[in-house]
Amino acid sequence: MALVLLISSNLDDELLDLAHEQLFRYGSWAYLVLNVLVAVLIQRPRHLLQVFSLALLDVLLLSALFYSAGGIPSGIGNLLIVAVAIANILLRGRIGLLIAAVAASGMIYLTFYLSLSRPIAAGQYVQAGTLGALCFAAAIFLQGLSRRLQVSERLAEQRAVDVASLEALNSLILQRMRTGILVLDRQNRVLLANQGAQILLNRNELAGKVLDPHCPDLVKRLQQWQQNPTLRPQSLQIVADGPLLQPSFIFLQRGNEQHTLVFLDDISQITQQAQQLKLASLGRLTAGIAHEIRNPLGAISHAAQLLQESEELESPDRRLAQIIQDHSRRMNLVIENVLQLSRRRQAEPQLLDLKYWLHRFASEFRNSLATLDQTLHLETIGGSLQTRMDPHQLTQVLTNLVQNGLRYSAQKHQLGQVWLKLFRDAESDLPVLEVLDDGPGVPEEQVQHIFEPFYTTDNKGTGLGLYISRELCESNQARLDYKPREGGGSCFRITFAHPRKLS
Repeated sequence: MALVLLISSNLDDELLDLAHEQLFRYGSWAYLVLNVLVAVLIQRPRHLLQVFSLALLDVLLLSALFYSAGGIPSGIGNLLIVAVAIANILLRGRIGLLIAAVAASGMIYLTFYLSLSRPIAAGQYVQAGTLGALCFAAAIFLQGLSRRLQVSERLAEQRAVDVASLEALNSLILQRMRTGILVLDRQNRVLLANQGAQILLNRNELAGKVLDPHCPDLVKRLQQWQQNPTLRPQSLQIVADGPLLQPSFIFLQRGNEQHTLVFLDDISQITQQAQQLKLASLGRLTAGIAHEIRNPLGAISHAAQLLQESEELESPDRRLAQIIQDHSRRMNLVIENVLQLSRRRQAEPQLLDLKYWLHRFASEFRNSLATLDQTLHLETIGGSLQTRMDPHQLTQVLTNLVQNGLRYSAQKHQLGQVWLKLFRDAESDLPVLEVLDDGPGVPEEQVQHIFEPFYTTDNKGTGLGLYISRELCESNQARLDYKPREGGGSCFRITFAHPRKLS
């Protein structure tokens, strides 16, 4: 098109030193017509012979224009390099190099032919040879590049097929899984729901719907988990006679959007078996407590009350009698909690100021220590820390943990010590209480068993203390965990629920 505009504006005589003006004009028009016909009639050559013929014809026409325009000074030799490069993108091996050879030979021969009639062309052999070398260089480079691109394209196509197959397989597995899977956005709109989730939730076509009106109990547990990610969500039952479901939640980051991945497991059978074992064990335990502990405890409490009413009792002895009566009531409270736990009594949480409550607990516990070789330290960090928990059950949990810590600390040191450390967790913004001791710690192979019922390494222990403590914490939407203490000893961490948590 540029050559045709050049000759149409009669600028060819001024810009070019034409060797054959008539041939240049007819050749430019022929080159334009040929390219228009190829673009219209053969949009995408399918056969190698077609590509080779078009490339060869293109080179021959450009060679004719090269000769008629005066050779090297015309700049058409650069167009020949471009034509060779384009041809070698589509052609492979020797055929592509043949096009480069035709172009290079044409420029060198035509330069020689022009030198016969134009002495000035005799000094252009170096430029002609350089352009010919560039034709071969372009051919070799683009063949290698196109070969790599073809390999990459085939690999990409193969991987696309593999990915499509894998996605189909994952979709099939996802739909056939018994575990229900939901993907929710920030507005609790269901983005994905497999068949298992629809069956467990007794809902059809959940995708695209907001979950709140369809499963309010599940949304409630999701909100509780969002406020306290360390909390193990409570199980739920969507239909009265339906399966018992255990939800679990995971944050899912997809680009700039944060979604929530919900897993629903049917734990009806497992829960039933566990409940049977728990009830059988607690049944035997509570029977023993009722006969072996409660009756003697009542006698001790009654005797302490009568002793306290004596007029001859001195003030220090009266204080000791009061301590006996107080701890009798506390032991009776522990028994009541165990009995209520066996009957699955719901906790009665209250809003507690943990700093004030802990100072009072520490003071009462220090007064109850019978020996001077035991001590309880208290450290609180930060301002007001509040939570909702049953104070009686929290007393039972801390009493058990502190007594355990003092006992194991005394086994390793002359002075048994326990540290209570209250602070706010920086990540979850939840109140945390750590019960630390400097005892021998829990061996690594026993850590996974310490919260199991009746598991104990102490001949005098029942193996129920930590089990009941964790159960009481979870009934108040708190969590009790163990981790080794830096420098030796044990650390039992209670992560409390947010004070504004849903009830």
